[in-house]
Amino acid sequence: MSESVIADFVGQFNSEVANRADPIRGRVVLSQKRLVLAASENDKLTIPLESVFDIAIGQVPPDLGDFFRSTVTVAFEKNGNRLVAAIEADGDKIEKFGTVLFKAIINGTETTVKERARVGGRVTDEAFRRAKLFLKPGSVEFRRNDGSFTVDLQTVSSFERETREISGASRPVLVVRHMQDGTAITTEAALASNRRLSLLGRYLRREYSELMEQLRKVDLTKGKKEVLVAMYSTGDMEGMPLASILGKDSSEVSMLLQDLEEDGLIQDSADGPTLTPTGQVVASRHLEDVNA
Repeated sequence: MSESVIADFVGQFNSEVANRADPIRGRVVLSQKRLVLAASENDKLTIPLESVFDIAIGQVPPDLGDFFRSTVTVAFEKNGNRLVAAIEADGDKIEKFGTVLFKAIINGTETTVKERARVGGRVTDEAFRRAKLFLKPGSVEFRRNDGSFTVDLQTVSSFERETREISGASRPVLVVRHMQDGTAITTEAALASNRRLSLLGRYLRREYSELMEQLRKVDLTKGKKEVLVAMYSTGDMEGMPLASILGKDSSEVSMLLQDLEEDGLIQDSADGPTLTPTGQVVASRHLEDVNA
C-alpha cells in the first residue's frame, strides 16, 4: 500500500462479501484511500474509501450475526451492489477508529459555505464561498484562502438538510444552527459530493446525540432554568443584580450558580459567572419554558 497508513490493529470482522457465517480475526488497516480487512495474505477485503456511503458505530446488520459488541459497520458499493462490513475491537479502540474513518473520508472535502446565513432572526446578505472541510475534536472547521472559521459542536442547537440555489443550481445543503458569542448563528454548507454530505450528517448526528445524552443527565430544576434564561437574555452580567432580576434571595441564587457550574453550564470569568457554550444552547432551548 503506497499511501500512508492511518490505523492498523487486530480485530474481528465479517462482511457480506465473505462466505463465512462467523466473524474472523485479522488485521484492520486504514490508509488515506482504502480500508483493508485481512484475515490472511490471500484472504482480504479491500474497500476504497470513495465507495463508502455510510458508517455506523455500535450497529450491526442482523445478517452478520449476533457475535459483535463494540463495532463499526461500513456500508459500501462493490460491482454495483451495496454491501456492509462489520469490524469489532475493544470499546475505546473502535470508537477512535470510527472517528478516524470519518475524518479520512471527509477531511479536505471541497465545500461551498455561507458562514453567517442568519444572525439571530435576521437573514444576512452573506454569499456562498469555497472552503475545505475538516473534522476536529469537538468541532468542524472550514478553511478558506482568506482564513478559516470553526463551528463548535457543543454550541449546536439543531441541524437539518435543506435545498438552496447556489450559482443558479438547486443543491442540498446542511443547515447548522449554533451559538457564537451569545448570538444564534445559522451556517449553511453544500458539499460537492452528496455521499460525503450524508456522511457528514451521520457524523454530526452521532456527536449531537452524545451531547444531548449528556444534557439529559443534568437535573434542570425550574430554578436552574430561570437562572440560565436570565443570564442568556441579559448577556453581560457585570453589575447586574441577578437575584433582583429573578426575585430570589441572593443565597439561593448563589447555590443555583454553584450547581450550574458543576453541571458545566456556567463558568467563572473576570466579569463574573458566564454561560458556557453548552449553557447557551440549553438556555436558548428553555426560553419559552420560563417565559410561558
